[in-house]
Amino acid sequence: MKLEMRDQPGQLVAALQPISAVGGNIIAVIHQRETSATTEALDVQIVLELPEGRLARLLEMFRAQGVNVVRIDEERLLYECTLIVIGHLMHTDLSDTVDQIDRTGSAEVTELSLAMPAINAPSSARIIIRSTTREEMKKALRILRGVAEQKNLLVIEPLEEA
Repeated sequence: MKLEMRDQPGQLVAALQPISAVGGNIIAVIHQRETSATTEALDVQIVLELPEGRLARLLEMFRAQGVNVVRIDEERLLYECTLIVIGHLMHTDLSDTVDQIDRTGSAEVTELSLAMPAINAPSSARIIIRSTTREEMKKALRILRGVAEQKNLLVIEPLEEA
């Protein structure tokens, strides 16, 4: 969310309290105060997790606090894992491998970079998987490992913590 509020002491705390009141979890607050700004408004970006059905109540509480919601973007895929897959990816139907992960509905291959050195040589792909929860990430990784075993592919995982 991007919020706009009065640039006065205590306004940021007042804006964060409703998130807690509706059971939300604040992941990040991005606030950079422009010392040269002549405006009396303050922009704050907040990344948060919110239980299903609580957004309307949160927006009411913001309005009551005098906080203007400028933008709301929903990002349901919060966890990310980068892996390398090596083998005959094109010959073993790479789209099927991606589809098996995407069909879970809670994890998706969001990026894929493929390198193919020669037509009969093994190729390599950098795959980024994003998921809604850590458990769903573990499930997606189990699916990828299973597919890799069936198709004789090597998985190098993860390049960072999920």
